[in-house]
Order: sequence, then structure tokens, then C-alpha cells
Amino acid sequence: MTQVTDHGGGVWSIEVPIPDNPLGHTLVHLLDTDRGPVLIDTGWDDPTSWDTLTAGLGSLGVSVTAIHGVVITHHHPDHHGLSGQVRDASGAWIAMHAADSTVVRRTRDAEPGLWLEYLTDKLTRAGAPDEHIEPLRAARASGRTRTLPGLRAALPDREIVPGELLDLAGRRLRAIWTPGHTPGHVCLHLEETHPANRPGNGRLFSGDHLLPEITPHIGLYEDPDDTTVTDPLGDYLDSLERVGRLGPAEVLPAHQYAFPDAASRVRELLAHHAERLTGLLALLAEPLTPWQVAERMEWNRPWEQIPYGSRNIAVSEAEAHLRRLVKLGRAEVLSGSGPTTYLAV
Repeated sequence: MTQVTDHGGGVWSIEVPIPDNPLGHTLVHLLDTDRGPVLIDTGWDDPTSWDTLTAGLGSLGVSVTAIHGVVITHHHPDHHGLSGQVRDASGAWIAMHAADSTVVRRTRDAEPGLWLEYLTDKLTRAGAPDEHIEPLRAARASGRTRTLPGLRAALPDREIVPGELLDLAGRRLRAIWTPGHTPGHVCLHLEETHPANRPGNGRLFSGDHLLPEITPHIGLYEDPDDTTVTDPLGDYLDSLERVGRLGPAEVLPAHQYAFPDAASRVRELLAHHAERLTGLLALLAEPLTPWQVAERMEWNRPWEQIPYGSRNIAVSEAEAHLRRLVKLGRAEVLSGSGPTTYLAV
């Protein structure tokens, strides 16, 4: 049974499954407009996910062929994966922030093995042991790169411009640029009275930026050709404060469930990252590589139990925090011929 929730005021959510992922599902939101229904995100590119999405729409009396447009909060496959299939079925437009459109275009244009080479090099510089890097080399050598998700994601037709109202007839949906989880992540502020008259400033489709119980992953922005030293965690913290000031009556995230009091959740996340940065400073009393830092950080399970792919994500998150400490002048990068190391100052 497809789980569909009526949030009132012409807004519904459909639980679209993510295969083999502890998150379970993506909440794809359907927004009624005077020109036809619009989806906010679409779910993972998988036959079961597609069947669930179309069944959920059908339960609302909506055919996928009737979808007018697709608004993407960010480029990750559990959000953007089915966009192309929806467009093929309906002729709908797809809108995305330019920074994430660039990621999609770069990924489509690159030879697939480039990403394995990039990840191998990044993990080597982060101090990963040879036994962790060897499977990447083996995958590259065997050509097992066509199974990576997102390699042929749909190119968007429209650009989401931060601060502007989207062209949705009969609705007031404003784009809020919230980089951090991805460089072009957007939240979408529905500037309309809450259907249950809850106090606050409309409703916020928050994508992965603001979730009720999960701390979103903040890692490095991936661009093999760009040597710019980005600060994704700094971007995220700034974006959090901006969203907190909106004061929406309700948050409609892309995972878990809708919740009130965005400001309280923002304060929790700001405190979490402040505590994590403080803990990292204590670790950096001695020089450590990002891999060594990740091994010592607190995760939802012991390091020995973290799966292979999740370790790559953990190292990227550790590096994002280390870069933030460097940006704040509280740590420094030590130069040398081996892996990158960091030390508190």
C-alpha cells in the first residue's frame, strides 16, 4: 500500500522507496496549481519507486501524464532520480538551482571512471589505508562504473533563482537558497496561510536541509576540476540561520515526517555542529589525517561496524568540519608529501 498523506491546502506527500537504504523513502510532495499538479522532488530511479510514485498519484486521481512541472530541491538521486521519466511521460518542465544543474551536467559529461579516480585520489590524500582504496582501483580496472547512480540524471529545463517566486499559477512558492548538503540545495517557502491556521509564516518544503531527527550529511562539494577550497559546513550553518528566521508554521521535509517549530530544530543543529567542532579541536592536539579524525569521531555506530560506502561519506564529513576549523583560524593544514594532516592552533 502506497503511503499518501494529505497536508491540506492542495499539498500531499507520497512515500517513494529508496532501494537498500536505511532512510527508507523520499517524501515526494505534490502541489496543486492552476496550471496542473507540480511535484517537489521525484524519488530514486528504480522500477519499484516509479510504480509507487505513479500509484500514489493515481490514488489522488492524478495521472503522471498530467504533471505540469517538477521542482528539485537538490540533485541527489533519491530526489532527482525519476525526474527524467516523469518528464518523458508528461512533458513537464524540470527546475533546479544553477549550482546543482552544473553538477548534473558535469556528471553526465564526464567519463564514468573519472569519479572512481577522483574518489581514489581524495581518499589517498585523506589517509585511507590501502585495503580501503584497493576496491576502487579494482572497480576502475574492471569497468564497473556504469552502475554508479546519477550518471545520466536528467538535465533541468529551468533555473531556480534564489529569492524569486516560482512561476506556479495560483500559488506563492519562493525559492530559498540553502547550500551545504549540496551547493545548489534549495528550500521552498509556501507563502500562504497554513490550512489549519497554525501560527507562523506559511510552510517550508525543506528537502534534506532541515529534517526532524536526522542531521543531514555535510561533506565536500565534488568537482575534480575545481581547486577552490570550499566551506560546505560554513555554507550550511549560514543557511540554517537564514531558514530559522523564516519562522514557518510547518516544515515539510523530504524524509521522515512533517513538523512544527523550525527555529527549535535549527538551534539543535547549530548546537550539534558547535559541539562536534569543539570535539574535533580536542582531537587535533596531535596531527591527524581526515581518515584518522573520522575513525575517532562519534557516529551512530562504532567505526568497525560502518559499511564501506558509509566510511567514504564519514571521511568527507570529517573533512568538511576540518575545513571549517581552518576557516575559523582554529586549525591549520600541515604541508608534506604524504596524506593531508590537520593540527589545532
